[in-house]
Amino acid sequence: MIEKVNPEHPDKLADRIAGAIVDLAYKNDSNPRVAVEVLLGHGECYIIIESNIFDNHNDTQKIQIQNIVDRIAGIYFVNLYCYNQDFNLSINQGWGDNGIFKAEPLTKEEEILSKIARRIYEYYPYDGKYILDNDKLVVCQSNCDDEKTIRDIISVFPQVNWLKINPLGKWTGGPEVDSGATNRKLGSDMGHSVTGGGLHGKDLSKADVSINIYAWLKAKETGQKVELSCAIGDDYVDGKSKTEIMEIARNYIHDIGGFEKFAEWGLF
Repeated sequence: MIEKVNPEHPDKLADRIAGAIVDLAYKNDSNPRVAVEVLLGHGECYIIIESNIFDNHNDTQKIQIQNIVDRIAGIYFVNLYCYNQDFNLSINQGWGDNGIFKAEPLTKEEEILSKIARRIYEYYPYDGKYILDNDKLVVCQSNCDDEKTIRDIISVFPQVNWLKINPLGKWTGGPEVDSGATNRKLGSDMGHSVTGGGLHGKDLSKADVSINIYAWLKAKETGQKVELSCAIGDDYVDGKSKTEIMEIARNYIHDIGGFEKFAEWGLF
């Protein structure tokens, strides 16, 4: 049983905004320190940034962040709060990070639902959520007036024998219906690999990002479950240095087009 949401879900809008801000940080510094939290809904967007890049008094950055929000979510009043990272934390994180991590190979169920979600999104680029439980599929797709189109889309997936579309009836979806927040849809991004912290709104020095990506790639390659942990001061994780793991994650993020693109669908 697995759930997937598309890039227009309010929580994914928040993840995408956070990812775009991290992308912006990397345009200013090759190794920034940044952590972003986003909450949006009903015309308001609250953004809290801890970093060594962003400044409350930098009007250019304010405009850039407002433009990011407008482009991804629409016209919102942005409440922006930027803070320097705690001094002791910034020193300690120069030596690593703490965390526990688990990655599992994708199940057939996860693979199928990922394809279904993307295919529906091609036809309906609006807020949507999808649940697959063995051969039972629930589709909650906003702005959908034609169930036949979705049934035609699903017909190419013979694994689905039972389909329910919009069990609550028609709905418009989006952040005017529901608020969105960063890292609130980790199951939709990581499948059964969820553990520890969230993926989004953080730079690669954060183990939640780099080691989660590394572990997932290893599970995908080996077909085996991967469990890892690390503490500040550890020189190696899984026999690899922090620098090696960060570069593996950096290459992955680069190949998919950046942190904003990473936030659209997560790891699967």
